[in-house]
Amino acid sequence: MATEFIPENWVIFQLGETKTLRFYDHAKVKRTIVDPITKREKYVETLVFYVNRENGIEVSKMFSVLSTKLASELAAYIPDKAYLRYEFRIQKPLEKYSPPHLVEVRPIIV
Repeated sequence: MATEFIPENWVIFQLGETKTLRFYDHAKVKRTIVDPITKREKYVETLVFYVNRENGIEVSKMFSVLSTKLASELAAYIPDKAYLRYEFRIQKPLEKYSPPHLVEVRPIIV
């Protein structure tokens, strides 16, 4: 499934920013990315989550996970779509090329 990059349809982090996200679906997507340091294209398989709430606001966005560490942490919630029962606080560090990391996982209280 190819997805066009439209900024308002993607979760974008500023340096040092923390966001609380809720996911309603996920997919593994093959993408071409440009390495920010070498400027070379490479093909990667990314984990993409479809987001329906961002910081408590209803949205329709995608969150593409390139970090293998973050992907492995979030993958634990994929079986039986367990992520539907949680919200995820994710932070982008202040360092430019550091990937976002998981800060907290909280059960959704209905």
